[in-house]
Amino acid sequence: MSDTPTDRVRTACEQLLAAGRDVTFAAVAQHSGISRATCYRDRQLRAVIDTYRSRHGELLTLTGLADRLDNLTQALDAVAAKVRRQEEELRTLKRQTATPRRSQKQD
Repeated sequence: MSDTPTDRVRTACEQLLAAGRDVTFAAVAQHSGISRATCYRDRQLRAVIDTYRSRHGELLTLTGLADRLDNLTQALDAVAAKVRRQEEELRTLKRQTATPRRSQKQD
């Protein structure tokens, strides 16, 4: 069996999946001995890694998409609530600073 960079990356991806670990560029680089930059730049290596990444939890099923949409909706709701609180706080601060202060007794 030849030991091409593609074979090394494919083997690293399979080992990561077998160990129950996420397939990431950093993990593949570490396991294959190929630099992360090379894994990103080489189209063939990147395609192999992306293929394994999609097999391991990035599958776009209807249930998976619905779960992701629910998570994104909840996150967006939380951000919107925080923005509303901060806007109200800003309005309160502006009202406090806009109230004219009585100037000290003028001569």
